[in-house]
Amino acid sequence: MSESVPETTPAKVPVGPSLQLRRLAIDTYRENVAYLNRDCEVYRAEGFQALSKVEVRTNGRRILATLNVVDDPSLVGCGEVGLSQDAFAQLGVEDGHPAYVSQAEPPESIPALFRKLDGERLGQADFDAIIRDIAQHRYSKIELTAFVVASNRSELDREEVYFLTEAMVKTGRRLDWRQPVVVDKHCIGGIPGNRTSMLVVPIVAAHGLVFPKTSSRAITSPAGTADTMEVLARVELPFDRLTDIVRQHHGCLAWGGTADLSPADDVLISVERPLSIDSPGQMVASILSKKIAAGATHLVL
Repeated sequence: MSESVPETTPAKVPVGPSLQLRRLAIDTYRENVAYLNRDCEVYRAEGFQALSKVEVRTNGRRILATLNVVDDPSLVGCGEVGLSQDAFAQLGVEDGHPAYVSQAEPPESIPALFRKLDGERLGQADFDAIIRDIAQHRYSKIELTAFVVASNRSELDREEVYFLTEAMVKTGRRLDWRQPVVVDKHCIGGIPGNRTSMLVVPIVAAHGLVFPKTSSRAITSPAGTADTMEVLARVELPFDRLTDIVRQHHGCLAWGGTADLSPADDVLISVERPLSIDSPGQMVASILSKKIAAGATHLVL
């Protein structure tokens, strides 16, 4: 099984005063968010602005996060940096551990994003750079929205869909079942009561075929397959747990986000859903990237 390009990467040599990490009980979904007090020495020295991208480094690791500014010292003190739940978990340290906060480097793929906004056709290297930056949380919500809207307005051609799919697969982990036939199915969705996966997967798996069914959460409807299955069972399965379940039972119904399969896809969906945007090119790339990452060899769409 191949490894992913992690969201956390080896950190640079720390510069400037350290702050104490503080875990905040705030769920920001797929977005890393950091919180600094407005009177913090680091905040003033670095010239930070709210919603700018910052780099948080500690224990040889780093994450990129969107900065929120706090005026209440009871939430985040002057000597602290607060992190949302998911962002804090990525660093693997305890509350109070020293950390360093600095300005994040601008995303390298911004020139490619601007070209897409102008309606230009992008190549494989362009999509690789954009999706890598998205998966590593280098894009702000504004930049994410710009990419989603640009890809919808200037529709992706067949080759661009292939490039986008390849880029999305590269940024995450891939399952390899060492089987000649690994089946999967996908319904585009948006139809009330269309929950065929919950019937098809157990029937096919019971007949011995490997069926690692991973699904997204809802995009343009109230509930996706993962949301519906979550009423009955846990769907947020880590990579190793998902693997064990499929090896034991031949199949599963899980949300792909926790297993780090095509992680950029879930970030893009977090923007597509409130905008009710689901362009054909992005939809095909989203589906295929998840199926390839799950190790499927045969797909019914």
